[in-house]
Amino acid sequence: MPKSLSWALVDNDLDKSTAAAIAARIDVSQNGREAPEHRHRKGQLVMALRGGVTCRVPSGLWMVPPHCGVWVPGGMTHSNVATANARLFFLFVEPGAADLPDRCCTLSLSPLVRELIIEMADQTAGAAADTELITTLLLSALSRMPVQDLHLPLTDEPRLGRIASALVDDPSDRATMGQWAKRMALSENSLARLVQKETGLTFGRWRQQLQLIFALRSLAAGATVQQVSSDLGYESVSAFITMFKKALGASPAQYLKSFDR
Repeated sequence: MPKSLSWALVDNDLDKSTAAAIAARIDVSQNGREAPEHRHRKGQLVMALRGGVTCRVPSGLWMVPPHCGVWVPGGMTHSNVATANARLFFLFVEPGAADLPDRCCTLSLSPLVRELIIEMADQTAGAAADTELITTLLLSALSRMPVQDLHLPLTDEPRLGRIASALVDDPSDRATMGQWAKRMALSENSLARLVQKETGLTFGRWRQQLQLIFALRSLAAGATVQQVSSDLGYESVSAFITMFKKALGASPAQYLKSFDR
């Protein structure tokens, strides 16, 4: 197998394999940063060793920070957008070959799982015995990886769709819920109920999730904490770090460093 494949070749060719698992590298510098909306028969794990990837599915926006992976079940429509410096691996898993979630989610990947995926992607023809052993170890370990809460619930509700699009376009917009309610011709209480009903989150938590996705994507691409804080409209770097630490349990520097182990 080539050491690096294009988005299209991976999705069109590897999905046809009946192997329990098959992996490949993606060279973002040669193939562009985006894989448009598509779907395939096999489940797919998108793993980033460097940089970041955002996966969009009908129900949400998912972030893949370094050394994590987004699991997309087979048959689910999705798109991928990577940072320019991303180093990516795809793992395709045959339906029923492993005990993996039936929903899209971000998985925190152990060093063992990462190394097994890299080894599988680098396997050459004729290494069938090694591949079988790697597959057995990988799928067993992968099914035990913890889920990270790094996604933004999305909805077909048009008013929330407009808010989400506006915040994606300008994440520094610090308008209050009352101001957003006025823009959507709603009362503040009506907007609060609508967000809770459609996403399961409060308005503040929903917007914070988008900010975290933006922050992790930017930090993974090499932006400084100061730059990200400014881009998100925070009055001070310390306020941004406090938000980040409360949400993810570590400062931005500590969180990203933890993936280097």
